[in-house]
Amino acid sequence: MDTALSTPNNIQICEVTCDSFRIAWDMTPEDTARATHFFIDLSRKESRDPNRFKHRDVPTKLVAKAVPLPMAVRGHWFLSPRTEYCVAVQTAVRQADGEYLVSDWSQVVEFCTGDYAMDHLKQLLGKAQGSAGRLLRFSVFYRNQHPDYFHYVRTECGGLMRPALKDNSGSHGSPINSKLQGVFLSCNTEFDTGLPPNDSPYGPLRFQIPAGNLLNPNTNLYFADFYCMYTAYHYVVLVLAPSGSEGDNFCRSSLPLLDLTANPFLTYIPPQRQGEDPLFCHASDVILEVLYTEPLYLEQGSVLEISGHHQMSQTTANAKKDPSCKVCNISVGR
Repeated sequence: MDTALSTPNNIQICEVTCDSFRIAWDMTPEDTARATHFFIDLSRKESRDPNRFKHRDVPTKLVAKAVPLPMAVRGHWFLSPRTEYCVAVQTAVRQADGEYLVSDWSQVVEFCTGDYAMDHLKQLLGKAQGSAGRLLRFSVFYRNQHPDYFHYVRTECGGLMRPALKDNSGSHGSPINSKLQGVFLSCNTEFDTGLPPNDSPYGPLRFQIPAGNLLNPNTNLYFADFYCMYTAYHYVVLVLAPSGSEGDNFCRSSLPLLDLTANPFLTYIPPQRQGEDPLFCHASDVILEVLYTEPLYLEQGSVLEISGHHQMSQTTANAKKDPSCKVCNISVGR
């Protein structure tokens, strides 16, 4: 009768990305020589507050031929970025009759997958470029809010709109989620007027600032996300960061840099002749969410009341993208 296999111990997880990891453990020399297969049990860690926009993973077991450790695990699992998982392992010897002699399961180890790497973001950028549509001119960035927001900014913040931490909405793997601070602005316009829409789901007051104050050769533009939330329209998240700022330094190592004068989303075209003004254009077929990484004083622009219907929408804070959409998903996860 074959001797029982010892229980794997000292489980080690390393080289974790958004969709792969390496795993190793300690075995006796005798088991190392005998083992023909490894069994790996991977499942998502239970969350006390599961996101209703996120599909649950089914706990999965992998049977792999024994290889030198650490062993790479990728592809088989459909791992999601920034997600906590539990993993345990068994070693096994396949016997002459086809049955397996297996060890006991190891202890369960927890780990968290990473953000999208630059290569993944460039895949997402490629998809977003195909949905951007033609460029339309615009002249102001704006932020629509409820009167209570602007009252708070004036009375409690000295008229300063302070950067806030980006929430977890959009692609789960976007590197800016819960890491980068900024002030969200819009720039989309109506086709027929070239002006911002009168309706807003966020409130009847609008802060607006000339586009050239923020979009100019002294700022850098980065692509951060492309997503939808079970709707026909898509969002593109861009980051505007003054060159050399803390936000710029973060983005430079984490996000694809866009050419201000030649990209399909948001452009600055310098004056062609003396006395001319620069031109500013935005993509027509996606909703742009522009995160400006620095504080903004209300006195840098103006606050005005807008006409139209202002029914407050259900919050999208921390809402995840539709994982089944073929337009805005890439193969590495949601």
